[in-house]
Amino acid sequence: MRNNILLLALIILMFSGCSKFLDRPLENQAQATNIDYKDLSLMYQPVSGVYRTAASGTFAKWISVAIRSERSDDIEPGNDDAGQVAIHNYQSDVTVKSYWGINDMWISMYSVVLGANSALDELEKFGKNISASDAANLKLLAQYQAEVRYFRALAHFWLCRTFGAVPILGIESNDPTTLGDASKSSIEDVKKHIIEEMDFCIANLEDASPAAAKRVGSVTKYTALMLKAKAAMDLAGNDNGSAYWDVVLESTNQIINSGKFSLFADYYQLFKKPGKMCNESLLELQYSDFGKSTGDIVISGGPGEEWGNFFFFQGPENTYSSVITGPGWMVPTQKAVDFLKSRNDSIRLKTTIQYCGVNGDPATYAVTPDGDTVSGNASRKKYFNGKSYFPRSQMTPDRVDYYGANNNIRVMRYAEVLLMNAEAKIRKGQNGDAQVNEVRQRVKLAPLSQVTLQQLLEERHAELICEWWGERFNDLLRTDQAAAVLPGFVKGPSDYIPIPQAQEDVNPKLK
Repeated sequence: MRNNILLLALIILMFSGCSKFLDRPLENQAQATNIDYKDLSLMYQPVSGVYRTAASGTFAKWISVAIRSERSDDIEPGNDDAGQVAIHNYQSDVTVKSYWGINDMWISMYSVVLGANSALDELEKFGKNISASDAANLKLLAQYQAEVRYFRALAHFWLCRTFGAVPILGIESNDPTTLGDASKSSIEDVKKHIIEEMDFCIANLEDASPAAAKRVGSVTKYTALMLKAKAAMDLAGNDNGSAYWDVVLESTNQIINSGKFSLFADYYQLFKKPGKMCNESLLELQYSDFGKSTGDIVISGGPGEEWGNFFFFQGPENTYSSVITGPGWMVPTQKAVDFLKSRNDSIRLKTTIQYCGVNGDPATYAVTPDGDTVSGNASRKKYFNGKSYFPRSQMTPDRVDYYGANNNIRVMRYAEVLLMNAEAKIRKGQNGDAQVNEVRQRVKLAPLSQVTLQQLLEERHAELICEWWGERFNDLLRTDQAAAVLPGFVKGPSDYIPIPQAQEDVNPKLK
């Protein structure tokens, strides 16, 4: 019992730091301690805090990225960490339940949820000082609330995709006495909750692409439409007759028909500095060193050392270069390489697969398309993930830490919107050729005619291959193909990662 109380106290302490604006402002000013809620110029600050909490060491934290990506057949651990190996092999025993990484992911994701709830509480206090006749500030308040609620919903979305049935924590759940007593909601109810939250967000967020938002990179109406479509797609599953495919189609049609989005012409550069905040982006986690050779690296409102580990941990074990280097974790599989080669998908292959010498031989070297030399390594890893590779030539001069400084992390893209739209059409007996071929044309692949559902799913696999948010595994799960494709996967027990033992010890309702 004493250990349970200590764990709960640690979680409460972690979450309590999410109030009072949550963050250091972008300009690195001192954080306010006494807040004047009548000063509406301060109203954005709690929102900024949520952006930082979501990005810094949470959504793109290396262990969370590893857990999501390594459940597919595209990525393998690249190390002998027992917990990651067990997750990759679809174990659900004590090795996984007691693994520190899944507990860390659980706490990190719920820190976003409870941080968002604290921010909503702060915004409510500002709202009490806005008169009923002040339409401009009331509209701004609703927009800020929607931005915060978006991230709260996104955290629930990834929690549900990872763990299955999980608690939905609203603003009333920020009472510390309830943290260890939350009940789980069903997977269906969590996804329905996300859709309802997105309806509020769609009505109140800015009508712009994130690249054209007043605060560049903010979530907008279209970011919310995409998350709504993704939640609906999960609910529809493999049922072609589900009404949720109508939700997917209508939501993605709104994004496409807005005319605000387009595919970035160069797929290889899309994930590097030239593609940063382009018109393909619906959500990026922002990261900047302001082009300066020294000083803080900043993440959406605060310093960002931890987030840089997203790039570092996927960097190759490179003895040739002290810059383009890392421990070489989250490694593309041979199966992913063979899949792209079998399709003659050369541009996606060049983008996604970077080489560590010749077959990982420590005596050999490989040269990336950007001219960086990468040695083989003692563990004989053949590959590293090109979508997280940030070339030396694009790094700010004199920055030598491989933290991806001045590049962003791509989360949601217009290419996926087109493919979701096509899938909804195909499942409803309509033609999805135009959307699929728009995506294929960008990577110089011949057009298809009368695209089938399986062709569409293969195109999703190729377009999103080795990205970090679990789309490949989730596609296999929702289409009931996982058991046939993934060695060791057992339908039912392997669908989700078990809730951490440490959390069940604190709250028996989670068992």
